[in-house]
Amino acid sequence: MERVLIIGVGTDIHELERTADAIKRRGIRYLERLFTANEIAAGKNRRDTAGFFARRFAAKEACAKALGTGITGRVGWHDIEITRDGPGAPKIALSGGALRRASRLAPKGSQVGAHVSLATAGGVCVAVVVIEATWPDRDYWHQK
Repeated sequence: MERVLIIGVGTDIHELERTADAIKRRGIRYLERLFTANEIAAGKNRRDTAGFFARRFAAKEACAKALGTGITGRVGWHDIEITRDGPGAPKIALSGGALRRASRLAPKGSQVGAHVSLATAGGVCVAVVVIEATWPDRDYWHQK
């Protein structure tokens, strides 16, 4: 058995048109400032490019809120990467300042994980992020 502690929850709502306009105006410079090379490669040739990047933008903002920092000099855009698992569900990989911040919030000796849910409707996208810490329940192992 494991113990699980939620160490942060964040949400964000983002307008798809805002991302579409930014991509149109600034192009690759906009994408490179906010997204990792892997994220850019994954979204480059998609039919709904603006929606793809708007959802990831919302997820990064929600994650930064869950960390309690927002995007700062210590927690940057590239420290939060939105990927997909095998079946295609979105997932978050933390690195750099985001991982350091999450580790500081978590109990000593625990593992940090993050979960994300994304949705789009009516020209907006919504992201919800939950950051958790897990560690083995030592008492459980000593009962046997």
